[in-house]
Amino acid sequence: MPDAFLHAATLLACLAGMGWLALAMDVHARQAWGRALAPGAARLLRVLGGTALVVGLLLALAADHASMAVLVWVMALAGAALAVAFALAWRPRWLRWLAPWIGVAVRTPAASAASSRRRSSGPA
Repeated sequence: MPDAFLHAATLLACLAGMGWLALAMDVHARQAWGRALAPGAARLLRVLGGTALVVGLLLALAADHASMAVLVWVMALAGAALAVAFALAWRPRWLRWLAPWIGVAVRTPAASAASSRRRSSGPA
């Protein structure tokens, strides 16, 4: 594969990885979806984020020799972290496209309040 394609894929993998890691944090999930994530969804996003960063390193290693690949990967990590930070500061809901399945897995405040009312108002 051409090196430019591998470098672009490295950057995209790092961008997705940083985005998933950011969305796995409660504060950023609340920014993107307006509510907290279920624990399983947060765990999945952390695993996907770490895996995407490793895939980015492997793509960089496929394009260049080891010393240059690590440099390219670290620069891609820095660029991706900066892009995700700017997205979180400006338009956090844009990061939703990284995890479209999360809309099903979020805990709504109303649902959690209703379940706690059901538990507290059990049979007398």
